[in-house]
Amino acid sequence: MTYKIAAIGGDGIGPEVTQEAIKVVQAAGISLDVTPFDLGAARYLKDGAVLPEKDLEELRGFDAIMLGAIGPPVGSSEVPPGLLERGLLLGLRFSLDLYINLRPFSAPPGSIAQGADFAVVRENTEGTYAGEGGFLRKNTPFEVATQGSVNTRFGVERCIRFGFELAQKRAKNLTLVHKTNVLTFSGDLWQRSFDELGKEFPDVMKSYNHVDAACIYMVESPRRYDVIVTDNLFGDILTDLAGALTGGIGLAASANLNPTKSGPSLFEPVHGAAHDIAGKGIANPLAAIRSAALMLDHLGEQKSAEKITNAVIERSYELAGVDPGSDELKTKAIGDSVAERVA
Repeated sequence: MTYKIAAIGGDGIGPEVTQEAIKVVQAAGISLDVTPFDLGAARYLKDGAVLPEKDLEELRGFDAIMLGAIGPPVGSSEVPPGLLERGLLLGLRFSLDLYINLRPFSAPPGSIAQGADFAVVRENTEGTYAGEGGFLRKNTPFEVATQGSVNTRFGVERCIRFGFELAQKRAKNLTLVHKTNVLTFSGDLWQRSFDELGKEFPDVMKSYNHVDAACIYMVESPRRYDVIVTDNLFGDILTDLAGALTGGIGLAASANLNPTKSGPSLFEPVHGAAHDIAGKGIANPLAAIRSAALMLDHLGEQKSAEKITNAVIERSYELAGVDPGSDELKTKAIGDSVAERVA
């Protein structure tokens, strides 16, 4: 079977790491029909487009979307802050109903969280990112800004159910992370949904952490976690911390999933565009490659997904102690070494 894949290379190192991910997938024997899409800061600067309706409608027809990275160089004022995040990334999440953001972490030797292996399931279309709020008397001394958190029973339950189902496939340990002692409305909805759905999964160990406590536990004893389920904002923050603890953000992969498969899901490394190293051939493609493995798993190619994931983890462990100037750390060299392992 040949899968139709939309490739949004994006900006900076995005096209470089995406190219390596595609190479590895093809080396694993998966046939891809790849169509590139020009979206990101460069496209915006060219014609002012962020996510044209024509492109969005075309993207709906693909089996999956691979995204490299988007964003202008640090300090650039040509692209308004937040424009691409809201217009492109959130635009795709909301339009394609990518309601699960799945981020797995496997800490290599020498990292702060050495030995940890856990996944964070983040609700991806609600919470504070839904855009509820506004200004009153803007640009006056009496300005008021509100930013609400939208949590629906439907959205919370489907996210928590995904977390339970994932935990059942792993070590059967699910932790809800929220702030129920302060966020007494949204937190209550999350806790009640967690408790009620938990009755359907009696074999899964269940626990709860306040988000601030979870940040401490993740640093002090990250191996306590198997699967974490949490809301949009807390998931965004926790996964950046997890990335820093497990070898750096350059190893962090993510899947923006529509589990019902009513449309394509999107797979991307967590890192940014890193314009300062773009074109130098030194960007780490492992996060993009592991994101591609998440894509294969979602498409039903579990054996190839597992093979690529294991190869990425093994290679990340091996490279942990390599001299920073070594040719082994070149973008193409890393991609070639992983491709050789999965061929």
